[in-house]
Amino acid sequence: MADSAADIEAHESAAGSTSASQTAKDLFSGAAGGIAQVLIGQPFDIVKVRLQTSTTYPSALAAATSIWKNEGPLAFYKGTLTPLLGIGACVSIQFGAFHSARRWLEQRHHRPDSPPPSEKTTQHHQLSYGEYYAAGAFAGLANSALSGPIEHVRIRLQTQPHDAGARLYSGPWDCVRKLCRPQPQQQPGAGGGGGGGGGIARGLYRGQAVTLLREAQAYGVWFLVFEWLMNADAARNGVERAAIPSYKIALYGGLAGEALWLASYPLDVVKSKMQTDGFGDAQRYRTMRDCFRQTWRAEGMRGFWKGIGPTLLRAMPVSAGTFAVAEMTMRALN
Repeated sequence: MADSAADIEAHESAAGSTSASQTAKDLFSGAAGGIAQVLIGQPFDIVKVRLQTSTTYPSALAAATSIWKNEGPLAFYKGTLTPLLGIGACVSIQFGAFHSARRWLEQRHHRPDSPPPSEKTTQHHQLSYGEYYAAGAFAGLANSALSGPIEHVRIRLQTQPHDAGARLYSGPWDCVRKLCRPQPQQQPGAGGGGGGGGGIARGLYRGQAVTLLREAQAYGVWFLVFEWLMNADAARNGVERAAIPSYKIALYGGLAGEALWLASYPLDVVKSKMQTDGFGDAQRYRTMRDCFRQTWRAEGMRGFWKGIGPTLLRAMPVSAGTFAVAEMTMRALN
């Protein structure tokens, strides 16, 4: 019995070490995918934000043309430093949290007399697709503590005036400082301007409630669709997951990106409106519900889908690049 207990303890210790090693690989591969995501998607993202938060542009092409003509080609990478540093961390958390949750759910289904789940099996067949959604939603919620303020700062930088004399923020750290500064009485910052934000909770983390909803829904659908497509391909062709070629990984990742935005876009519109709103007396939207209500009254259903065209155009290459880089990085590490 003593030998048996020792064997069990040694097995559990080895399993814990393996799990920690695999989590580190998940985090690293996710970070690589996140960097690819930012570099591919930033020009599309600034067009999306301008369309969501302004009535100036009649179409995505008009917005892109205006940015190119009036601000120059480098303007498409406005505010890139913040997401380049932050989105790598965010996607790292997404992949790390998703695979940790997936492995935890698989262990709940695991029978003592069966071999342990492998990262290279044909499919993660122990889970239902509802559980894949739950693991993805968990990843989105885990990611939101970083993604909320990072996206808020990026949106503020993307929508501020281009003229140097009219700029509200000199860079990302100046934007964070001003958003965290308590709003003085009777000194509203125009468009989120220099008078101050609303402190950490009401300033830097403005729109966090709708961010939580968006992240859970978006990443639940994102990982669910990708895993379904990968598992279906492996089962259809009778191959291991690791044998699926990179072009198919990119295709399935791109399709998952389209599904992500179709499932969560109205929440993203509300988040963008709240995160470009003014402070103090210049604030239009008092709560998430108030933003939903005002958008519906002013623009109807169409208001919740403004900018969906360039967003879907962006989603395919961005999500394809993210999953392809993350998956191939994971294979190299393994």
